[in-house]
Amino acid sequence: METGSMRMSDFIAPHVRNIAASGIRKFFELEAGSDTISLGVGEPDFVTPAHVREACIRALGEGKTMYTPNAGLMELREEIAGYLHSGFNLQFEPQSEVLVTVGSSEAVDLALRTLISAGDEILLCTPSYIAYSPVASLQGGVIVEVETSAEEQFKLTAQALQGKITPRSKVLIVNFPNNPTGAVMTREDWLPIARLAAAHNLIVISDEIYAELAYDGRHCSLASLPGMKDRTIVIGGFSKAFAMTGWRVGYVCGNRELIAAMLKIHQYTAMCAPVLGQIAAIESLRSGLEEKDRMIRSFKERRDLFIQGLRAIGLPCHEPPGAFYAFPSIRHTGLTSEQFALRLLKEAGVAAVAGSVFGAGGEGFIRCSYSVSQLKLDAALERMERFLRTLAPAAAERAV
Repeated sequence: METGSMRMSDFIAPHVRNIAASGIRKFFELEAGSDTISLGVGEPDFVTPAHVREACIRALGEGKTMYTPNAGLMELREEIAGYLHSGFNLQFEPQSEVLVTVGSSEAVDLALRTLISAGDEILLCTPSYIAYSPVASLQGGVIVEVETSAEEQFKLTAQALQGKITPRSKVLIVNFPNNPTGAVMTREDWLPIARLAAAHNLIVISDEIYAELAYDGRHCSLASLPGMKDRTIVIGGFSKAFAMTGWRVGYVCGNRELIAAMLKIHQYTAMCAPVLGQIAAIESLRSGLEEKDRMIRSFKERRDLFIQGLRAIGLPCHEPPGAFYAFPSIRHTGLTSEQFALRLLKEAGVAAVAGSVFGAGGEGFIRCSYSVSQLKLDAALERMERFLRTLAPAAAERAV
């Protein structure tokens, strides 16, 4: 709205005004048709298990609607610490090294706001989740992308990282299992990265929201390597593996001085994570691990069938060992990622996300979530195959 010559946009801080809108959200907003099959949402199609919902209903009946301690319910922090220790060989002290956040998104924001000053360089392993770069930019940080490649199974290599480190490098952001590629790092993969982090005095923000979704073996956290616990901020949550996206409960674990600094920001902004979400998280950790494992088995079955289907219709795709995303190549079509995704949506009624929104390394790919039902995946593959046939003559002509 304008009043005379006054424009409201002039009041918006430049560093906010200059942030680009979410590339993922752009495709969501285009999903107009009721017949559209969406492979764009990073959300399980499972409902939060009944016993978790019932625990919250009981809590409501008991009047548990008040603030919790800023850092979160001690019961939950103890459960998180125990879960990380038994599941991933991580040791964090619940009182001072675990902070419950409003989803893992707030954890990312807190970590970056705590660490970054104007001009600091943030090494960002890409393709990567879209939120890291804008949040870092709000702090005046300078993003330096470290690209991964399909040829390396989208793993971060020491060679790629070494080539991007400068005297201004302060933070390395990694996200494995990875969104959007599904890549996973093993202990052997992490060892040279750990040596580089120590040699160049880097703090690592490790977003491990998909930690449970490592299908071919237990997830290895960089923080579990010798000397890396204090140097690594571990971020996790309940949205993906526990089917709790709307409850907005995550956590951040790390060195007690860093966690104390994050807590100062958290207590003035979010105050605390929602109490019912925290109660749901406690119940999930105490009694919901079997349901979690069942959902993960279902995702693995869908992955196997969907990757097979993509390859059968002519979309090359590496088998993602983690998360619930396929990242097929569309380079052979001659279209950019955005062109392909837009045409796929408009002409075939299938919504996928252009790989380019995840960083320069994502160009030439699209992200497809297989967290939807198998029926929808099968129907999407049929539509995609028909769409690819319409592109075949042009693709053949370019190949000549």
